[in-house]
Amino acid sequence: MTTSLTHFDVIIIGGGASGLMCAMTAGQRGRRVLVVDSSNKIGKKILMSGGGRCNFTNLFVEPENFLSTNPHFCISALNRYTQWDFIALVEKHRIPYHERKHGQLFCNDSAKDILAMLVAECEKAGVVIRTHCEISAITAQDGDTAHFRLKTAKGELTAESLVVACGGLSIPTLGASGFGYEVARQFGHSVLPTRAGLVPFTFSDGFKTVTERLSGLAVESTLSVPDAAFSENLLFTHRGLSGPAVLQLSNYWRLGESFAIDLFPGEDLEGWFKDRKKAHPRALLRTLLADRLAKGLVLELQVMLWPAWAETAITDIPDAALAALAGELQAWTLKPSGTEGYRTAEVTLGGVDTRELSSRTMESKLQPGLYFIGEVMDVTGWLGGFNFQWAWSSGNAAGQFV
Repeated sequence: MTTSLTHFDVIIIGGGASGLMCAMTAGQRGRRVLVVDSSNKIGKKILMSGGGRCNFTNLFVEPENFLSTNPHFCISALNRYTQWDFIALVEKHRIPYHERKHGQLFCNDSAKDILAMLVAECEKAGVVIRTHCEISAITAQDGDTAHFRLKTAKGELTAESLVVACGGLSIPTLGASGFGYEVARQFGHSVLPTRAGLVPFTFSDGFKTVTERLSGLAVESTLSVPDAAFSENLLFTHRGLSGPAVLQLSNYWRLGESFAIDLFPGEDLEGWFKDRKKAHPRALLRTLLADRLAKGLVLELQVMLWPAWAETAITDIPDAALAALAGELQAWTLKPSGTEGYRTAEVTLGGVDTRELSSRTMESKLQPGLYFIGEVMDVTGWLGGFNFQWAWSSGNAAGQFV
């Protein structure tokens, strides 16, 4: 017979954003909830997000901001627990916050405020949280009120409902692992191929030395692949390319593909060249472009794109050559060798196939009482607070039914 210290109505594996939201929601319904986490403290990803200020949601959340092989799956949860619901919770706890571009909301002070808010709500709802609690085995028994049995480093635990909220593979230094996928497979679920998302690009060709020389330089630009484009800062690093535009595009880019950079988004660069030709006929291209782009970048571009015209006055460069150069500067094509991988990726793309889950409750269609929430599923948001919103929405959805 189980004791009150080992039996719970709900056990949630993972003390991150989705797990804590699910725990407080279930606890508020009077459910006896235990959150177990294998690491030494909960909410590590919350604490490091947004440069320590936690980009906790976005003012403009739409299903189009999420990637999934089952794109309609996220709609129900996002509609039932919206960004406005989470903002109301933040305001209830009097956490000061501010809006940055593209509707991104950040704490004024620290991401610790968001974690403290979630912990306070869990404590108020009677949720028990245990860290350093690794799980070695999970079994399910039909027809038993102690439906799930977990063998852990701190003894055996039982529960009627089990929620997998332990995330994906991104940032293993924070404790990320594939444990959630193992649980899914154990109970017959399909796990779609995973890859690093919201992650910088790396290069192994000569362009890597270019990025090293330009390391630290940020350029407002538009990056695109055939089915996606993002206008944001592009950042050169000693490892390759990063910045918001790159991170956004990485979710859509596939190994072996090229992508295009428009250094003058929305402009008629060919027309601008013609105007400069009339106004400054003796000027060199690098001199003219240095008024628009950083000098170091212009010199690198000159070597790559117009070495034959480097010392030629613009008046002596044929209009056709200027038109071609304008095209190259607005569709500068690069081919990464890869990404920095899970080590620095903010999210994991792919995961538990949502076609085998209820979009209303997050419950498994294959194993009653088993739920999946947050990043472990095949739902990935854009940069800008969307992944946290998915954590809040999916966690709340499951918390209503566990």
